[in-house]
Amino acid sequence: MLDVVSTESRVSAGSAERPVASSRAIATMAFATGAVVANIYYVQPLAETLAQAFHSSTGEIGLLITVLQLGYAVGLATLVPLGDLVERRRLLIVLLTGCAVGLSFMASAPNLAVIASAAVLVGLTSVAVQVIVPFAAHLAGEGRQGQVVGTVMSGLLIGILLSRTVSGLLAGLIGWRWVFGIAALVTLAVAVVLWRELPMHPPTARMGYPALLRSVLRLIRVEPELRYRMLIGALSFAAFSAFWSTSGFLLARPPYHWNEIQIGLFALLGAAGAMAAKFAGKLADAGHTRWSTIGFALLSTASFLPLWIGGHSVVALGIGVVLLDLGVQGLQITNQSVIYALRADARSRLNTAYMTTYFLGGTLGSGLASALYAWFGWAGVCLLGASFPVLVALLWLGEQVRGRRRGRVLAGSY
Repeated sequence: MLDVVSTESRVSAGSAERPVASSRAIATMAFATGAVVANIYYVQPLAETLAQAFHSSTGEIGLLITVLQLGYAVGLATLVPLGDLVERRRLLIVLLTGCAVGLSFMASAPNLAVIASAAVLVGLTSVAVQVIVPFAAHLAGEGRQGQVVGTVMSGLLIGILLSRTVSGLLAGLIGWRWVFGIAALVTLAVAVVLWRELPMHPPTARMGYPALLRSVLRLIRVEPELRYRMLIGALSFAAFSAFWSTSGFLLARPPYHWNEIQIGLFALLGAAGAMAAKFAGKLADAGHTRWSTIGFALLSTASFLPLWIGGHSVVALGIGVVLLDLGVQGLQITNQSVIYALRADARSRLNTAYMTTYFLGGTLGSGLASALYAWFGWAGVCLLGASFPVLVALLWLGEQVRGRRRGRVLAGSY
């Protein structure tokens, strides 16, 4: 096996002149990540609509949401590492074209089996966003990685949030099939924009594809901070997914009885997460990631009290959404700022390891929440969601205790 730490043949980050991204390029990346990541969230506010359209149960629609996220996780593990091995701009075009095809099949699906199969393809190829994010980190100037990643991630977060609003509005006005049809056209347009605006980016690794995948596992083994951040990210996104994958059922049923448009507009409250992204990026650049980790974890935990009360109070529900998105997205930017600083030549593979576990955590949260909602209602979902950031806080505390015992707590490392 090739040693990714010492003997891997690669292009050193300092061995060649590295282009620094312009403000226009960063804005383009932010727009692209938002437009593409939306593809895996359009389905969430349509849960009740799809259940009626295909005469399916809550559990079956929950499974559709889960397999879409699972497809995304598989793409993270198998496709994102190619960002270190092949020219990134060409890779993005291939992925986005495949995503547009999958969305077209979702728009025309005659039954639940077809739409679920197409959803897997959409999830698999939407990992294009996770090729863009480390690309942005590579193009950032010295001392600006946290801010640049925060800016691009703000676009991604806005895309996640607006996806629910756009989905609800379009479904309510012209039908749910148009949601996926228009998304296919937007995805193709993004491919054209990226091809025109982004610079060519030569590979940073020279090895075969199997060796590339093995090197991801080796990075996990030799980088303890990566393992730590992977676990935190997975738990954090599990909490996020537990809420958003079931909120459509809550809002469509008593006591709310909301339609698709109302559900979609409600999702705009989550825009607070975009503010947390830039703030967390600045904290990371200043070396405060250790304390921002516990701060955002506690904020996520606290959010589930108003979310639980929100089962019967829209004001409380709105407060809970804002707190949850601030906490989860703040943790995300903190984690990514740390891992991208570990190895400049292996950022796509570092991102692969981190984001694969991140979305596996989201898949776990969605799956468990759908089951608990059917069995125990909204209270069960909130109890499950709160347990995840509590585990993050306990994990953080354990790291501090171990660090003090070793006599070397490294500021900014955890």
